[in-house]
Amino acid sequence: MYYVRSTNDGRSWIFDIYEVNSGELTLERIPITKEGYETLKKELEYLKKVERPANIKSIEEARAHGDLSENAEFAAAKDRQAYLQCRIGELMYKLGNADVIDPDSLAKDRAVFGCKIVLENTDTGESMEYQLVGPDESDIEKGRISVSSPLGMAIIGKKSGEEIVLQAPGGKRYYELVEIL
Repeated sequence: MYYVRSTNDGRSWIFDIYEVNSGELTLERIPITKEGYETLKKELEYLKKVERPANIKSIEEARAHGDLSENAEFAAAKDRQAYLQCRIGELMYKLGNADVIDPDSLAKDRAVFGCKIVLENTDTGESMEYQLVGPDESDIEKGRISVSSPLGMAIIGKKSGEEIVLQAPGGKRYYELVEIL
């Protein structure tokens, strides 16, 4: 079970998500690769240094137009401000709870977080190369699938040569883990 604790530091709300394990509260750790961590860090910096100041300027300009009760520009700028604050908070949470994992330091005998694998669809013979990553890094177009996706969960822990059965909405799909790169 998860609980959310919120506090206000005088400038913004801070949300912490806790997981209850055997009556103990523990912070959730988020697995991520070094590249994924750097991407989130760059996005956070961009939002703080570029987007938020631009939004503050938009609010000031909209406020200068007069009556705030019927000012659509002001309402849109305030909505954008709320979105930016939420996204900044989310990124700060993820970066603060990130568990950066170096795939090169992991054993290659089993499929684990961060490793690259070659998967073959045994029905079609089509081979695909994937990297198992965290949910924030997944991008099927780039061959990066989340370890929390159904396929990712089916792959984790498997050895080269093992069969993987995935229950998909259209029926079962069969794969073979050809190689762990």
